Amino acid sequence: MGGERASPGRGFEGELKVPLLVVGISVLVLLLLMTRLKLNGFAALLLVAVGVALVQGIPVAEISEVLAEGIGGQIGDTMLTIGLGAMVGRVMGDSGAAQRIADRLLSAFGPRWVQVAMVVAAMLIGVTMFYEVAFVIIVPVAFTLVRVTGANLLWVGLPMSIALSTMHSFLPPHPGPTAVAATFEASAGLTLFYGLFIAVPAGALIALVWPRLPFVRRMNPELPKGLVSERVFEDDEMPGMGWSLFVALFPVVLIAGAAVADMVWAGSESPVLHTAEFIGSAPIALLLTLLLAMWAFGPRIGRSLGEVAGSCTSAASAMAMILLVIGAGGAFKQVLIDGGISDYIKDVTDGWSISPLLLAWLIAAILRIALGSATVAVVTASGVVLPLLAGSGAHPEMMVLAVSCGSIAFSHVNDPGFWMFKEYFNLSVIDAIKARTTYTTTLAVLGLGGVLAMEGVLDALSL
Repeated sequence: MGGERASPGRGFEGELKVPLLVVGISVLVLLLLMTRLKLNGFAALLLVAVGVALVQGIPVAEISEVLAEGIGGQIGDTMLTIGLGAMVGRVMGDSGAAQRIADRLLSAFGPRWVQVAMVVAAMLIGVTMFYEVAFVIIVPVAFTLVRVTGANLLWVGLPMSIALSTMHSFLPPHPGPTAVAATFEASAGLTLFYGLFIAVPAGALIALVWPRLPFVRRMNPELPKGLVSERVFEDDEMPGMGWSLFVALFPVVLIAGAAVADMVWAGSESPVLHTAEFIGSAPIALLLTLLLAMWAFGPRIGRSLGEVAGSCTSAASAMAMILLVIGAGGAFKQVLIDGGISDYIKDVTDGWSISPLLLAWLIAAILRIALGSATVAVVTASGVVLPLLAGSGAHPEMMVLAVSCGSIAFSHVNDPGFWMFKEYFNLSVIDAIKARTTYTTTLAVLGLGGVLAMEGVLDALSL
């Protein structure tokens, strides 16, 4: 259905000459609708998406199809992951398992080093898990730490989010870097190895610095309703640490196992590979984890299945608006893509005479600003700079990292992940921009610096 629809570059009339201006104006209009007029995020995003579609020349009869494609694609990617993850988190919270893990982290690191604990946990889990999956698994622990310690939500949660963003955007086996590695025929293993030397220090630095910045410290959002248990458990009311940690890490093991199996049996028809890919896919891994959590924190410790089911229902109710807003963000992204903005940027940047590494980063960053989709940004940017790779002397792994770093920059209102961050941390749009847009951009710039430095080291070693 979507493949039969034309795009401005393939036949739409009246293609706009300055499409980036459209993006800028649409963002300003969206901010006005949500801040001054207090319009609901879902309705505001859809309204702006329709306006952009009209301005970009998408036929009126096809606008609803474009919106549906954007919402369907985004919800299809995130609903199972976020919905099941929220249910697992709420079951762990209502049973006391999240508090057990939070208490152990406090005992091991102390209240003073709680941010370090979140960064370490997020980086270990985030190496193999998508941002959204890891986020919904770890965030109940962050919420519990906030409730137990009385700390600011962003003081605990922001380091976690920054560490996860870094792992997801910089490193294979995450989808963006993996796709680019295939385009450049780069070694995924070497890309991961080099990337860790850049991602870990850059991510840890930003994760520990950003919550201390004055404009972030002035934000003091409340815990979102329905996503976290408000009960404080006594020690004898909580499940043991063994079971609590086992359930929390169960999806990590399944997903990481699938990644390892893919590297070992890549390209084969091994039944082990197919089985690992099935149970290691995020929705299946989280569904199995939910079933395990319902048993481990239900009948096994004396809670009825009705109580556990109530926890799942509460989580689903709380997720409804979050999913609607994320879906509308997907619609906004889709009209920008179908409006031909990526083709425009590709044409404009074709022939720029600058370093391939810098060009790769810059094109990915521009596409990220314009479209919001990191996947579209990395795929398009890699296609533009691929012809330059052969004669440039640049290492293909460094090209992968340059594109990946650029794709994390400037996350804002056309990025569905922005809305997930905003809703979970209960922020206004302006505060979410101040916190998330700034940290993603700084990460991208630090990542580029690390890539250029690493390229210099590799060149020196090869002399």
